[in-house]
Parts: sequence; structure tokens; C-alpha cells
Amino acid sequence: MPKALALIVVVALQTALHADDWPQWLGPKRDGSSEEKVAAWKGPLKVLWKQPVGEGHGSPVVAKGKVYLLTRVKDKNAEELTAFDAETGKPAWSKTYEVAPFKSFFGNGPRSTPAVVDGKVYTFGITGVLTCFDTDGGAQEWQVDTLKEFKAPNLFFGASCSPLVFGDHVFVNVGGKGASIVALDKVKGTTVWTKLDDKASYSSPIAMKFGDVPQVVFLTASGLVSLAPEDGKVYWKYPLVDALAESSTTPVLADDVLIGSSVTFGSLGLKLGGGKGKLTAKEAWKNPELNCYFSTPVAVGKDLLFIVTATNPTAKAKEGLGTSSTLRCIEVQTGKELWNKPKVGKFHASLLRTGDSKLLLLEEAGQLVLLDADPKAYKELARSPICRNTWAHPALSNGRLYVRDDKDLVCVQLGE
Repeated sequence: MPKALALIVVVALQTALHADDWPQWLGPKRDGSSEEKVAAWKGPLKVLWKQPVGEGHGSPVVAKGKVYLLTRVKDKNAEELTAFDAETGKPAWSKTYEVAPFKSFFGNGPRSTPAVVDGKVYTFGITGVLTCFDTDGGAQEWQVDTLKEFKAPNLFFGASCSPLVFGDHVFVNVGGKGASIVALDKVKGTTVWTKLDDKASYSSPIAMKFGDVPQVVFLTASGLVSLAPEDGKVYWKYPLVDALAESSTTPVLADDVLIGSSVTFGSLGLKLGGGKGKLTAKEAWKNPELNCYFSTPVAVGKDLLFIVTATNPTAKAKEGLGTSSTLRCIEVQTGKELWNKPKVGKFHASLLRTGDSKLLLLEEAGQLVLLDADPKAYKELARSPICRNTWAHPALSNGRLYVRDDKDLVCVQLGE
């Protein structure tokens, strides 16, 4: 098939969105990109407002003038969805619901990010409770305890999949026998289909097309898998198993290469092919040094991939897991490293591509860096502290960056 006819595109949410909304995990196209341009700034960036929030590592999302964040209710077995005014930070409403008791290392709050579609907010809590709220006041439309419903065990750090809303369905990685991947009706919350026996991972799915064929792609605990959104037909599977069962990175599409990664496995690139319902994925490259922990890579153009890697905890290294994360620039088609910048965090740093193909790097310690996406060298254009320590990816909307740190939801004005 000619490459021009095999055009691959990441599919955005199927709804009329405000041009500058950031309504789901990794933004409108679910690939860490924005159409907004960000100019280099001088001096510290201005914090417009802060609001104290409950425990959690999930990211904020922005839709139609509101910022939504899912958190844990302090000293209770409960989670809370709060809607804030995007301009002022003033809470508009909040809704709580009870969850099963849960404790883990590195926090007990939700780790997933809500999705806002057609006036509804979909959340997936740390104990696997999937809920649909109305954006106008927060009325609960439906709720499913997926671990109970599909007889699935919870993960060591808790359910972390950010729900994907595509077409008429909501997709989550549950990890039950016969119900690894579950599609539910987005209006009613009823089960549409279930597939596979794979255990769940901490990763979130994407939706994309190859030619005219839509598909949803998951990284389960067993590997990458492509399925038909309507009925769950499996197009292809490819093994990617993390030695610690900690696959967390969202799959990334760059040109015709799909990239998957985990902290002990490293990364691989799959060359996609086929058409008319017959899709294929063949290994193009594998690089054990490109081991993402829970930061998702970002593609710039067809040739470059920017990726934050962690120290491999299973390697016989002098330094252990979490001592250093490194930003790397990679060739999409080969997996070859072009350059690297060490010490951007201990465990994590997040990436976002701007509309003029620059990069925003949010370091774990709360430093925001604007970078030129240069294939030859690391080129820093601006830097400013914006928050305390954070593992959450930021949201970019209308010239403002929204991020949660270990205590607050923070809104920062970008630009001059």
C-alpha cells in the first residue's frame, strides 16, 4: 500500500470542542500536543491562582471554561470530582462517592485523568470505579465498580487507566479474565463488549486510524493490542512485558510507527501496515535503553520522538530506580538516540508539544522549561519554577498552564 494512502492519524474526541480546550489525558488529540504557540518568557512566570486539592497524581483537564480534577477525600474512603472556574480558580461544584479501602506506596489518591465529552465527565478511580457525571452541576449519570463487575484484581499501585471516550463507547483496561479490555456505553454505562484475559497495566489507551480503519490501542500487562472499537475484534497483538508489571506509558503514534515502552523492557517501534480491516504490526526496532516509567513520549513531526527515561531497577547499576531521569531525542524510524539531557527528575518529567513545534518540559521538581525541538542538541529557551514536586502531566488551554502538585492545583500564565 502506498504510504500516502496509509495515512495514520490520532483520533481526537468526537465532539465539538472549544479550540483551546484540553479535555482529556494528553490533550485534544491524546498525544501530548496543542495547537497553541508558546513564546519564550523572561523571568519567573506569573501564578494566576492556586487552590488546595486532595491527594492524587491524575492530571487536570479543561473544557468550556472549567477545570476538572479527581482527588481523594482526606481521611475517608472516598473520591471527589471538583469543577473549578478556569479564570479565577473558584470551585464551581464538587461531587464525592465512596470507594473500597485502598493503600499503596506513593499515595492513595486517584492516578487517572478525567475525560470531558458532550457535557459529561468520565472518571476512573484508584479502586476501578468508573463514573459519568454531568458537567452542569455534577449530577451522577451512572457508575460501575469495574473490579467487582468484571471480577478483576486491583493493581499494586491502584487502577490508573485514564478512560478513553471514542464514538459511543468508554474504554478502560480492567484486567479481568475475559474482560481485560472493556467497552461500555457512554450514555448508559452498560457493557458493550469485553475482550482478552490479559492483566491490567497502568497505561491508558489511544484511538487512531490506519487508512480508513478506526482502532483502539492498549498496552496491557501482556503487551500492545489493537482492537476494533465497535465489537472488540482483535486486529493484532505484540508482546511487551515489564519485569515488575509496571507498564505505565501511553502508546505513541509517530508517522507510521507505534511506540510502546516500560521501565524494565525499554521501548520498541512497530511498523503499521495493511488496510480494509486487515491490519498488521511488525517490529521495526527495539531499544532497551529507552525505558519510560510513567512519562509518555511526544512526537515532533514525522522524524523525532522526545522521551523521558528512568533508571532500570532490574539493571545492575550503581544507581537504583528513581535516582535520575533523562530526556532523550530519538529517531522515530530507527529508535536511535540523537542526544540526551540527564537529571530532569528522579522518577519523572512530563512533555507537551506546542503549536509551533516547541516542547514544554515540566521537571519533577516543578521547573517548567521551554525547549527548541532540535535534533542536534538540547536547546533551552526559557525556564521558570511554577509549582512544587509533581508527577502529573499539565494541561495547556488559552495561554495558561494548569498543573497539580503535591498540594495544590496551580494556574500559570504563559508568554511574556
